[in-house]
Amino acid sequence: MRKHGQTRKRGQMRTAWATTLLLAGAGLLASSTRSEDAPQSKQYPPGKLGEVVRLGEEIIARTSEHPLSKQYVQNKLNCTSCHLDSGRHPQAGSFLETAAAYPAWSPREKRVITLEDRALNCFMRSQNGIRPPNGSQVSVAITTYITWLSEGSALKMNPNKPLGPNHTPQLTLDGLKPNIERGAKLYANQCADCHSEDGLGTDEGPPVWGNDSYNDGAGLSRVPKLASWLKVAMPLGDETLTTQEALDIAAFVNSHSRPKFVLSEHLPEKEKLGEYNGTQE
Repeated sequence: MRKHGQTRKRGQMRTAWATTLLLAGAGLLASSTRSEDAPQSKQYPPGKLGEVVRLGEEIIARTSEHPLSKQYVQNKLNCTSCHLDSGRHPQAGSFLETAAAYPAWSPREKRVITLEDRALNCFMRSQNGIRPPNGSQVSVAITTYITWLSEGSALKMNPNKPLGPNHTPQLTLDGLKPNIERGAKLYANQCADCHSEDGLGTDEGPPVWGNDSYNDGAGLSRVPKLASWLKVAMPLGDETLTTQEALDIAAFVNSHSRPKFVLSEHLPEKEKLGEYNGTQE
């Protein structure tokens, strides 16, 4: 099986655009290598709306260091670490058509949530940070970008889960069981080149466990969900993992320590849960 480092180089050569957004690295949790099937020629809206769409795209690519969003992030992950190609990838955390599925029922929150709610809740879990206020510049920019990627989609609210029509497909495991020892060997061969043997990341790839990775409240902290993501996303540019291999790597990665999610520690002050940001004249 090809080593991950060789695959990464191939993926980087496929498009020069990827290098401008390589800030999140290229690996288990990847940066922004464009998918060949994504709508790359889509035109930005004119005027101020287009400016906000572009701002949202910038925040998604550089969440952990962007001046507007970094205050809400407490690890080294960006949105595009999981939502590949800044959400333009057709399967790996795709944003394509996602806005058309909201408002949606959320079993986790036990209420109907908006697209804005869904995006902001990710800051608390995947980025182990503080939830930005509803109506804030960060919130509006991110959801405007996602909505732009959903233009032309038929509105069909999801009554079961807050998932868009192109969400990462759940693997059919058919009785397969994860094996951490096999996963360790696969990780060393396929993943350590970008993410380091200790899983704490390198200049080329973000951390996949430890204090600077997602916490145990994130969706990817569940082995089947991470395995499903790995199957369609990795190795980057050459997605060759079998279902068993994806399951084993996921089990190995999630066998390591990561921050514990306590909801109260990730909520802003009560008066900052939402804000009015329009003119008051």
